[in-house]
Amino acid sequence: MKGYIQVYTGNGKGKTTAAFGQALRAEGAGLKVFIGQFVKGKTYNENVAITKYLKNITIKQFGLGCFIVNTPTEDDISAARKGLEEMRKIIQNGKHDVVIMDEVNIALYYKLFEIDELIELMKSKPDHVELILTGRYAPQEIIDIADLVTEMKEVKHYYQDGIQAREGIEF
Repeated sequence: MKGYIQVYTGNGKGKTTAAFGQALRAEGAGLKVFIGQFVKGKTYNENVAITKYLKNITIKQFGLGCFIVNTPTEDDISAARKGLEEMRKIIQNGKHDVVIMDEVNIALYYKLFEIDELIELMKSKPDHVELILTGRYAPQEIIDIADLVTEMKEVKHYYQDGIQAREGIEF
């Protein structure tokens, strides 16, 4: 089966959720999935469920917390760069049918690594690997290479009314 490149981007909620839904579908079909999360470095309940119940999905975080409201540190940059190198190896070894690079567009936006590095990784993936990239601010170069691009558009969000992230719903 041929693998394609999918991108989930935009300012709306649901990019990671869409990618995890694809991982769940792949798990149901017996496919092997690897999820690498950039920027994220804390416990999310979807990670707990995956680790506890789904045998064909591996998940690893390449973030040290959440610096989004601050400037990334050298440690944040180093963690992302190590994550990118690990993702390159995982993609190239071809052992996973679906590979998700969650929040990789945010890593690019904050210049944790260069876009050329990600483009080279995208272009060199084995033919059978389905590659999914998530995160706001997907650069046009990434969109141009992708086979499928979905933009989540925020129309209305209760966060604007002061509602904070809720366990089991947003994390």
